Amino acid sequence: MDFYVIVQLADATLRMAIPLLLACLAGLFSERAGIFDIGLEGKMLAAAFLSAAVSFATGSVWIGLLAGIGASLSLSLIHGIASITFRGNQLISGVAINFLAAGLTVVIAEGWFRQGGRTPSLSGAARFDGIDFPGALTRIRDKLQASPGMQFYSELVSGHSILVYVGLIAVPLSWWVLYRTRFGLRLRAVGENPAAVDTAGINVVQLRFAAVLICGVLCGIAGAYLSTAVQAGFTKDMTANRGFIALAALIFAKWRPWHAMGACLLFGLFFAIDNRFQNIQLDALWVVVILVGISALLTGYALRRDKIDMLVLGGLSAVLTVIALMLWGGMASGSEAGLFGSLMETVKLPGEFIQSLPYILTVVILAGFGGKAVGPRAGGEPYVKER
Repeated sequence: MDFYVIVQLADATLRMAIPLLLACLAGLFSERAGIFDIGLEGKMLAAAFLSAAVSFATGSVWIGLLAGIGASLSLSLIHGIASITFRGNQLISGVAINFLAAGLTVVIAEGWFRQGGRTPSLSGAARFDGIDFPGALTRIRDKLQASPGMQFYSELVSGHSILVYVGLIAVPLSWWVLYRTRFGLRLRAVGENPAAVDTAGINVVQLRFAAVLICGVLCGIAGAYLSTAVQAGFTKDMTANRGFIALAALIFAKWRPWHAMGACLLFGLFFAIDNRFQNIQLDALWVVVILVGISALLTGYALRRDKIDMLVLGGLSAVLTVIALMLWGGMASGSEAGLFGSLMETVKLPGEFIQSLPYILTVVILAGFGGKAVGPRAGGEPYVKER
């Protein structure tokens, strides 16, 4: 694997991580204020559809972006009214938003465009194109012949859409807002002890609504990025559970912006492997070693966890061990060169396995492999003002 291939993989990782990162930061603001929001998926999906539809209708991707943010903000207001004003169950409200967005986007798209729940392909000013920095190479032939530094600059630094740079800037900006401003201090305090904040004369409801609206804006940008930058149009369920993966990344990052960026890049790497290396081939020996190694690691970690974690991680470990044994036995019985020779044979990893890597990582993280994560103490609890 030469350096340019590594740079291409890093480039794909960054592109795939941006919608996860924006959604993760959206959940960060909401949950830091004490509002659990599992409706990130629905907000992203609604924003992806409306931004693509409006971009096609108007020919302007910027108008489409504003429309996508508006769709996400509308769902955020619904979630805020249900969970803050009427003190409803925040989880049920989020689930309802996901179902609502999944159904409405397809129905409206079919009624509007008559293309099976899709929007027409976007082109020209109706989608975001990459920004080429000064001196950056644009042709593949030139990049292959360039120095490693120029390959890094031309492929990884330059050539992204503006929303990629917005996503990267959002990380330090979120850190600064949460940890260096009065608004951020109050927002975090609301998620920990809303009664104390209310006693200090600060409006808890107003702060929580502000957090929910910030969440809506970030989800809107994430959804618009998927349909107008990553792809050239909307397709059914195109978010592909990225909202739930963003929540897993948020837990893995322990509700901190910079850690959230690292977690999302890790998930983005698995998505990039799926896109760039769909036909991965390894020696059977390495496949067995990797499976057994992961199984041993999970088993050792599970023995120190709670009973439910032991069951989940231990079960996953047992499945990986069985797969390794089946591969070992199958290769040995089907080869005339003996066991060692069979293990030197090349094995093509199934494409379905590569596609499932981000979701496997999500299950592992939620099972507690990322360490104990304690969220805001008042998270998920409606605040009732004392009279």
